[in-house]
Amino acid sequence: VANRNKPLKDSSGILNISDDGKLVVLNGKAEILWSSNVTNLVPNATTAQLLNSGNLVLNNGEDGGSSLWESFQDPSNAFIETMEIGTDVKKGCKVELKSWKSIDDPSDGNFSFAIEPFNIPEGIIRKNNKLYFRTGPWNGNIFLGVILTGYLDGFYMATDNQQQTYYLTYKFSNNSMSMYYELNSQGKFVERQWDAGKGDWINRYPILQTDCDDYGKCGSFGMCDSTKRPICSCLKGFKPRNIEGWSKGNWSSGCLRTTPLQCQRDSNNGSEKGQGDDGFLKLKMMKVPAFPDRSSLINRDCKDQCLKNCSCVAYAYDDGIGCMFWGGDLIDVQKFSTRGVDLYIRLPSSELDKGKSKKVIVFTTAIVGIVIITISALFLWCRMAKQREENLIGVELQQLPLFNFEELATATDNFHDTKKLGQGGFGPVYRGTLDNGKEIAVKRLSKASGQGLEEFVNEVVVISKLQHRNLVRLFGCCVEGEEKMLVYEYMPNTSLDAFLFG
Repeated sequence: VANRNKPLKDSSGILNISDDGKLVVLNGKAEILWSSNVTNLVPNATTAQLLNSGNLVLNNGEDGGSSLWESFQDPSNAFIETMEIGTDVKKGCKVELKSWKSIDDPSDGNFSFAIEPFNIPEGIIRKNNKLYFRTGPWNGNIFLGVILTGYLDGFYMATDNQQQTYYLTYKFSNNSMSMYYELNSQGKFVERQWDAGKGDWINRYPILQTDCDDYGKCGSFGMCDSTKRPICSCLKGFKPRNIEGWSKGNWSSGCLRTTPLQCQRDSNNGSEKGQGDDGFLKLKMMKVPAFPDRSSLINRDCKDQCLKNCSCVAYAYDDGIGCMFWGGDLIDVQKFSTRGVDLYIRLPSSELDKGKSKKVIVFTTAIVGIVIITISALFLWCRMAKQREENLIGVELQQLPLFNFEELATATDNFHDTKKLGQGGFGPVYRGTLDNGKEIAVKRLSKASGQGLEEFVNEVVVISKLQHRNLVRLFGCCVEGEEKMLVYEYMPNTSLDAFLFG
């Protein structure tokens, strides 16, 4: 729409080539509403041709048909195949898209899209001439700050650093599809496709999808993540500059460092140390901050190069670009869910150690927790085993008389050596006399004995069931705490082996 800011009031408009060779739009009074504004033309020698690409071209007929003006160089809101959007710095020329004011008003709207060279070329959308959205740097294949691959089909950036020209164009690989891109009145860069069934153009894939795509949403040193609530947070090692505003959802004031960089302290103290005791925090899948400086250094050299310069606060690396460095404030940092670049933020070692300390605390807490659980489990197991032991003893010994420990200690003069009759694998045997005058032999289970509860109970069961005149009788037993004792009748004769072997 050539005359979109000067609309016709009726149907009397005329598109013509003027006598001086310009392409013009006239109203019914022959007043010029729009002109191609080309100078040094040869009168009556120009022709206008609409090419199959959609480009309306004003040619110089006497000069081999050379192009004098093209509609592709003065676009409206549409970005069509083979059109070039870009900047010629030396000539001061810029080809940019301009949105419509509304869906049915083609006059200049609030948004524009252009390619800005910066230090690395980027696509920029401006709202009322203020930066509104950035695509991230072009790495030769893609824009690093655009997630959807649908936007990247056939795109190409023609750059000439010496001539300072930067132009973006595209060519679809599928020629059967009728598609183009449009900067709409809401500032969204959308892909439009012809729907033959509906007989109309339909929108696909708006490039602006979340509030995080608004330029500088979280201010300096703030990071935007559309999956979190709130979406803005300060980078590690930074705190809100305006806590009250931050708490109310106004993040534009950004964040500031909680601890100065070591290299800055060294510089203030007159030290020649340079890099100081600083390190880097790695952030994965990030939209890199605005306005990076670039270097052709390979990846492993980026860190050293940044450390040598105290004003370097972050770096990143991309195969198509090389090293990217940032000094000053970091603006428009965004966390992506896919793709993105690893971004390294410079921090004093004390801030990095805090992260390590937290990990140590978490690890230590986990270890202590495991130890406590293990000890508790062992304690519970021992308690259950002891309970089983007591239950087992109770079941097997319920038919036998039970003696208490004090009673047996008194009977044996507290297990005095003079009362000791002998020693076996089970333990020592003592002679004793009960209060009623009955003599007994007390077999005391030794703690060093290899026999345990099972052997003790087995012996009780076997002997209690065997009653014979030539066998010693079992009177009872004692089970208290760790003590386990069997009480037999006392036989005055010596042991059996003396009879057998003399």
